[in-house]
Amino acid sequence: QVQLVQSGGGLVQTGGSLTLSCTASGRTFSTQAMAMGWFRQAPGKERDFVAVISWSGHISRYEDSVKGRFTISRDNVKKTVFLQMNSLRPEDAAVYYCAAGGVIGTGKDEYNFWGQGTQVTVSS
Repeated sequence: QVQLVQSGGGLVQTGGSLTLSCTASGRTFSTQAMAMGWFRQAPGKERDFVAVISWSGHISRYEDSVKGRFTISRDNVKKTVFLQMNSLRPEDAAVYYCAAGGVIGTGKDEYNFWGQGTQVTVSS
């Protein structure tokens, strides 16, 4: 099993920056070389893909609206994945979830393990 614990998030003004972190525990995370993703869910909406990074860190993908503003990275020694969010917009406000899975996927059904979620609020 894999446990994911998130930190970061909070309230920021439009144009500001935040960094989310997600730390994994459990032997499965290392032995299965899992990809890590970030998703977000605004009130009344579906949980949508934001970014994903491969185990090696060499491959990453982003949802179109965050390209050039968000950066996903990981530190496998610390078993932590980061989401650096710059130039935040009100439409970025949501609960953000990290996830671990066996493929570098953009669909939430491709992920097996989820963090607890963290709120990001962007004031205009």
